[in-house]
Amino acid sequence: MEFTHRIEEKKDHTTLFFKGNLIEKSQAIELMDNFQESLNKGVHNYVIDMTELGYMNSTGLNVLINILTKARKNGGEAVICNVPQNIRSLMLITKLNNIFTVADNEAAAEKVLLKEA
Repeated sequence: MEFTHRIEEKKDHTTLFFKGNLIEKSQAIELMDNFQESLNKGVHNYVIDMTELGYMNSTGLNVLINILTKARKNGGEAVICNVPQNIRSLMLITKLNNIFTVADNEAAAEKVLLKEA
């Protein structure tokens, strides 16, 4: 299954929706370009919705780390939500669950961002 993404701009943040399998660096080029455009527009807070993400490997984890790092460098935050169990396990093994804020759903992620503001 290929990787695709969709970006939805909200009032106080932007939501990135991931779909498919994120396993190759080339799959994330468009996503990272779109993310950088969003940062350049002044958006600094992001929700990453993984509802439709099937699988990711170290490439996908690297994408998440880049998004989080860039958001924080610009005074914002990135919150992950709707994380499938297999990806939760990967984040636990790699201890990335200690770095990222993980919310159960998009509404909970938005509440986290409002507290951060």
